[in-house]
Amino acid sequence: MELLKERIRRDGCVKEGNVLKVDSFLNHQMDVALLDEIGKEFFRRFGGEGVNKLLTIEASGIGIAVMAARHFDNAPVVFAKKTKSKNLDGELYTTKVKSFTKGVEYDVQVAKRFLAPTDRVLILDDFLAKGQALLGLIDIVSQSGAQLVGCGIVIEKGFQDGGALLRSKGVRLESLAIVDKMDCNGIVFREA
Repeated sequence: MELLKERIRRDGCVKEGNVLKVDSFLNHQMDVALLDEIGKEFFRRFGGEGVNKLLTIEASGIGIAVMAARHFDNAPVVFAKKTKSKNLDGELYTTKVKSFTKGVEYDVQVAKRFLAPTDRVLILDDFLAKGQALLGLIDIVSQSGAQLVGCGIVIEKGFQDGGALLRSKGVRLESLAIVDKMDCNGIVFREA
């Protein structure tokens, strides 16, 4: 997706530790027009798969999933919560997820009433590095008995092993921009 790659080149910032900051348009301040184009692209790739639920993890995936939902006939967006709260009640699907960026392990959960065996689920998220968040969300989909249609990622770090790991497990993974190399000299994207 050239529009996304151009935005990353223009406004992305490479930080120490293989961190790509895109907080000015994707995951802190959100460019709604760009998110709408991202949603259209996910629909172009997965629109014929009968998706009726979008699943993500808090917090950065929520805006992406909500904008994408508009293109999937306003399919409900379910997001896995990283912390227990008083308003998260009833039976839960739970799994453990380690965050690459924060270096913390979370117990993530989704209320069982929001995922059912009749659902066809598309998982969406902003980044893919080591693949742990996606593996956790895939585990939740599996626990629910729903069918995983695939995973849509806005930015994949192709130089890390998450994408290869998921693809080796037979997961349909569609990344809109795959970064093969990034440093203070710039960002190199994988060509489609």
